[in-house]
Amino acid sequence: MFKESGRKWFEVQQLELLYYTRPDAEKLCSASMTNRRKALLLDRKGKVVATSCSSIFLHTTGGDAAMDKEQQEFQHVPVLLEECIRGLNIKPEGTYVDGTLGGAGHAARVAALLSGSGRLIGIDQDADAVAAAGQRLAPYHEHTVIVRSNYREIRGIMEELNISGVDGILLDLGVSSWQLDCAGRGFSYREDAMLDMRMDDRQEKTARDIVNCYSEQELYHVIRDYGEDAFAKNIAKHIVRARQDKPIETTFELNGIIQAAIPAKVRMAKGHPSKKTFQAIRIELNRELEVLRESLDIMIDLLNPNGRLCIITFHSLEDRIVKQNFRKNENPCTCPPNFPVCVCGKKPKGSQLTKKPVLPSEQECAKNSRAKSAKLRIFQKI
Repeated sequence: MFKESGRKWFEVQQLELLYYTRPDAEKLCSASMTNRRKALLLDRKGKVVATSCSSIFLHTTGGDAAMDKEQQEFQHVPVLLEECIRGLNIKPEGTYVDGTLGGAGHAARVAALLSGSGRLIGIDQDADAVAAAGQRLAPYHEHTVIVRSNYREIRGIMEELNISGVDGILLDLGVSSWQLDCAGRGFSYREDAMLDMRMDDRQEKTARDIVNCYSEQELYHVIRDYGEDAFAKNIAKHIVRARQDKPIETTFELNGIIQAAIPAKVRMAKGHPSKKTFQAIRIELNRELEVLRESLDIMIDLLNPNGRLCIITFHSLEDRIVKQNFRKNENPCTCPPNFPVCVCGKKPKGSQLTKKPVLPSEQECAKNSRAKSAKLRIFQKI
C-alpha cells in the first residue's frame, strides 16, 4: 500500500504526526525499531489507517497531486524575505531552524542556499502548513526536516535530532495570510465561520470557549492587554450580556456584539471595530505571547557562536517582548549604575544587530499590505 519514494517521509510517534526527510527518517527509524515504540499510521488528514509496534515511514501513493493542491491552497507571501536571508548570514553547511514554518516561503530560500551537511529544521503546529511546506521543500529534501510542533518545544526537538547547536533561527510571528483568508479557521472577522482560531487543531479549546466561558473581568483583561482596545470594558460587558440569551457561535455574531459596544463615530473614523478583539482572543487562545516570552532565552542558548536569531513581529506587544529580551541578553548586568565593576556575575550572551527594527520597504508594502506592520530584529550570539 505504501512504498519508499525518497521524497516524502512521515513519522508518527506517541500520537504526534511528524514529517522527516529520508536521512533523518532512516536514523530515527533504526532507533525506534530498537525501542519498539508504539506508533500510529495516519493519512495526510490525520485519520488513523494502521498501527504498528515500531515507527512507520511512508509515502502516500498518488500523494503528489493532492500535495500540489494543498500547496496551491496554502498561500503566504513571506515578509522581509531578503532582509531575513541577509540577517541569518547563511553558511552553506550550517544548521538553521524556521520555528514558524508556514508555507515555507522563508525556509525555501534558506534551504536553497544549503549544501553538503547543511540542514534546515522547519517547525509548525498547523497541519495544513506542514503539508504545504513538505511539498515546497521537496527539492531540498536532503537538507530539510519538518516537524509538526510548536517552537516552544525547540530544545526537545533538537535533542531528538541530536543537534547541540544551530547557526540561525527564524520566527515569523502571528497568523499567516492563508489562515486569515481560510474562512473555516475562524481567524478573520471578514468571513462568517464558527469561532475557532486554533493554530493547532489538536487543541480542544477554541475561541468559542473563551467568548462563552470567560468571566466579564477575564474578557476585559484579555481584550485590554492583548488587543489594546480602549473600549475593552464595554466590549466585555456586551459579550457577557449577549451570551445570556444564547451561546455566541460565529465570527459574525461576535462582530455584531463588538460593533454595538463601540460608539458609531469611532467605528466610522477607524478601521474594522473587531480587529483588536479578534487579535486578543487569538493571542489568548494560542498563548502566543507566553510562548514567545518563554522561548527566547532557550533559542539564544541554542545558537552556536556567531549564530543569529531573527524575529519578525507584527504588533507592539510582540515587538516589546523581543526588544526587551534582546536588550537583557546584550546587557544582563543588574548591578547599580554607580558600581565601579560588575559583581552580579551575569555575562552578555551576544549583541543586537538591529538597534532599531528593520522595516519593509515602500515597494513591499505596496505589493503586500499585510507587511506594513512588520518589524525585524536580529540578535547575534557571542
